[in-house]
Amino acid sequence: MLKLFNTLGRAVQEFVPINDGRVGMYTCGPTVYNYAHIGNLRSYLFEDTLRRTLEYLGYDVSHVMNVTDVGHLTDDADAGEDKMLRSAREKGMSVWEIAQFYTDAFFADTGRLNILSPTVVCRATDHIADMIGMIERIESNGYTYFSGGNLYFDISRFPRYGEMALLDRAELKSGARIEVDPNKRNPGDFVLWFTRSKFGHQAMLWDSPWGEGYPGWHIECSAMSTRYLGEQFDIHCGGVDHIPVHHTNEIAQTEAATGRKWVNYWLHGEFLVLDDGKMAKSKGGFITLQTLVDEGYSPLDYRFFNLGAHYRTQLQFSYESLSAAKNGRERLLERVADLIAALPEEERATAGESGEKGDGAAGRAAGRYLSDFEEHIAEDLNTPRCVADLWGLIKDESVAPGDALHALAQMDRVLGLSIISEAHARLSARSPEALEPELLSLIQRREEARKNRDFGAADEIRDTLKQKGILIEDRPDGTHWKKM
Repeated sequence: MLKLFNTLGRAVQEFVPINDGRVGMYTCGPTVYNYAHIGNLRSYLFEDTLRRTLEYLGYDVSHVMNVTDVGHLTDDADAGEDKMLRSAREKGMSVWEIAQFYTDAFFADTGRLNILSPTVVCRATDHIADMIGMIERIESNGYTYFSGGNLYFDISRFPRYGEMALLDRAELKSGARIEVDPNKRNPGDFVLWFTRSKFGHQAMLWDSPWGEGYPGWHIECSAMSTRYLGEQFDIHCGGVDHIPVHHTNEIAQTEAATGRKWVNYWLHGEFLVLDDGKMAKSKGGFITLQTLVDEGYSPLDYRFFNLGAHYRTQLQFSYESLSAAKNGRERLLERVADLIAALPEEERATAGESGEKGDGAAGRAAGRYLSDFEEHIAEDLNTPRCVADLWGLIKDESVAPGDALHALAQMDRVLGLSIISEAHARLSARSPEALEPELLSLIQRREEARKNRDFGAADEIRDTLKQKGILIEDRPDGTHWKKM
């Protein structure tokens, strides 16, 4: 039984889909005016774990994600500078070129992180007619007003406004939020359609019943999610920063249009934080996935790092903690490579692929670890406990290698670490044929030095090998090496 923390109600609830065996899931995608930073990518990793869990449990998942490729203001509250225009100006490109460039960069990053591709990727610029159609429904139901050239949503007309975010309506009415637009009746009102931007030379403009202009940010997700998933679906995800404004406004405008409850489960991932607070593009100097790669980390080191914390807790980032995750993943892969090596040679190529669990005590032991894993992932995606289950499995010498590898492969369907294939690569790298004769000679000389108890010479050769990209590890069963 899957249980998920529903932000709408602030409680862990049993997940019951609208349609048996099928799940409709919408995730807020990137605004493509810059690279995704690793804080952004944490949200997509959490959502990928959710989707993998649903599919592991047998659900057919329809996963829809938007790409916001329309110019937008720099914050949720209709304030600031147009992101796309600013990026285009800085880089000497058109807004259309900027959108395509950063869309490609985003999906390159998610691919390197083993994040599954959404069932549907919908670009805002391809769905302007859907947005206009939804705005017309909202208008016909009496929730809008036209002021200063723009069409606004009137939050006073929607009694449940702010319910999910636990917003105080009295404070909203009194102007607790900063009023940046004198055309608003209430500080919390938001734009559905701009016809009079505060910035000149808008490159992205469309005809509409309210004049030539462009949509507000919030309407995009509402229009595109309902087009592909229907007027009511199961799960909507995003970061916690979306709760008070973006997702609150999405609920108001969608339910104002349809007259019915929209989404049953809202899931939100917490921030990745630095010493001086959450990572944000507005601060400049943010860390991208490529930054980590340039520093010598694998994208899967970052995925493993994220699995060590629950998605609803803030995760403190430092290169020291990422290095610890990297070392942990290295040890994991080496241990799994050992398990593969322990199989009969004819079984190694298909390690972990068998659909049958082993018989006897060893098979039952592996099954217990897998059962614990399934219980923990079903308890609101408790990935730290799941990683602990994985370690327990591969360290338990009473579990036969074949059984351990089968259970591990099942776990990795959720964890997404490509453990078996990565371990195969490590095992191949151990082959003497994989090293140049010069390096093999150094390893042999070091072995001779150790046998002669010349540990100073052995340490010196170890350092030389490390400089050449070879790590040496002395174990009870002999010396092992691997390429860095």
